[in-house]
Amino acid sequence: MKTIRYHIILFLFSLTLISFSSTKLLADGPSWKNFFQPLPESLIDLSDATTKAKVELGKKLYLDPQLSTDKDISCNSCHGLSTFGVDNEPTSPGHKGQRGDRNSPTVYNAALHFAQFWDGRAKDVEEQALGPVMNPVEMAMPNEDIVVERLSTSQEYQELFKKAFPGEDKPLTFNNMGKAIGAFERTLLTPSRFDDYLKGNDDALTTEEKKGAETFANAGCVACHSGVTLGGHMYQKLGLVHPYETEDTGRHKVTNKDADKYFFKVPSLRNITKTGPYFHNGGVKTLEEAVKLMGHHQLGKTLTDQEVGSIITFLGALEGEIPATAK
Repeated sequence: MKTIRYHIILFLFSLTLISFSSTKLLADGPSWKNFFQPLPESLIDLSDATTKAKVELGKKLYLDPQLSTDKDISCNSCHGLSTFGVDNEPTSPGHKGQRGDRNSPTVYNAALHFAQFWDGRAKDVEEQALGPVMNPVEMAMPNEDIVVERLSTSQEYQELFKKAFPGEDKPLTFNNMGKAIGAFERTLLTPSRFDDYLKGNDDALTTEEKKGAETFANAGCVACHSGVTLGGHMYQKLGLVHPYETEDTGRHKVTNKDADKYFFKVPSLRNITKTGPYFHNGGVKTLEEAVKLMGHHQLGKTLTDQEVGSIITFLGALEGEIPATAK
């Protein structure tokens, strides 16, 4: 109970600060940028030969269906590089058509998140990359040794692992596979016009998009969707103000703590106009519905159609460019 009270008090305190400060900040123009930061130029040094080798290996692994039992599913199947890191399905089809109970989140900009998966059960993209390979509903490989054995039959993979992990007696390992895929995913940043604006180009956004950002902040959305990725940096209870009906208890499944029931990692809003359907179960088809539901359940507000439209106009400015490494 103490943890729940703490989360609620912290959230309401954030909203109080926003309600007193956001109007002035946004009216003053550039100072409202304090809620956000632009994407970094890079998360990984591609000028280093070994690092570049890891990225090249990681991309090959990411696209390779051999990592699944029936050799028909790759990382890219659920997190399509050409479709902004998702498959636009409520939940993704896995081994023999099975579907899990959660929506596949975008892989783009995910390396900047403080944890991975909706429930935060992996600490980084390197650890996350290994999970689906062994998940019986997803890629369904029976054990790590079989994964290594399958990759070891390829002379090309043997050479690529040696190049990516020089000096190691046995470079082709299951954990090194995760490290390589993670290295590739760290290149998947999608800078947008919004980043140009945050860096000082006032003309990068339209008047309507700036107004949408103002609506977004004044509504209180920035209490959770702020920072570099406008999300991805905290857990929050789904149904904080008004209960949200879901059987999925979220973070609680990892910690078994009652205080974590219905807490999920706050999703990033970058490229959100391209990554529907929405919410942890992919149960919300449109962005308009998602914004309205968030207003009600998280903020206790009934957003008008005009406010929703304004917010979505701003969210459109968060659509970025697919990086060269993903093509």
